[in-house]
Amino acid sequence: MGNPKRNRLLAERPLPQDGRERNARAKAPPARSVTVNLAESPLGWLRARGLVTERQYEAGERLRTEWELAQIEPSVTMKWDAPPTSKVARGAPEVADPRTAHLSAKLRFDHAVEAVGPGLSEVLWRVVCAGEGMRDAERALGWPARAGKLVLGLALDRLARYYRIS
Repeated sequence: MGNPKRNRLLAERPLPQDGRERNARAKAPPARSVTVNLAESPLGWLRARGLVTERQYEAGERLRTEWELAQIEPSVTMKWDAPPTSKVARGAPEVADPRTAHLSAKLRFDHAVEAVGPGLSEVLWRVVCAGEGMRDAERALGWPARAGKLVLGLALDRLARYYRIS
């Protein structure tokens, strides 16, 4: 699992219930604050607190890896990669071709999300791939507080079953 102190970027954040606006106007430090690791993903945060199992975490990380390999996230600039210089043979390439690797990852990602199902894939995508916190995902989906953890757990179980992670 590695050193838990590795890859940590800590920041001090005021607790929302302490009135961030009031403290900002008064230029006083917040009454209470919490230290957060900015480098930690929402899924990693849930795992560190025992809210998802190692199996669920592994499945989520595998999906996130496919998401990143597929290069699905929005880009803000033009891609300046050189165009292919030779014609590609028909059919699937025998070796992972860097020009088509993202297409294969996109297909694997799509199949995994489809296996999870439409009722569960939205929260899975928001938390695992988009990196939204559970509270933000619940709010965006119009769910009550704490409902997201249950649904995310079901989605991760279904994803682990799809990836055949025991």
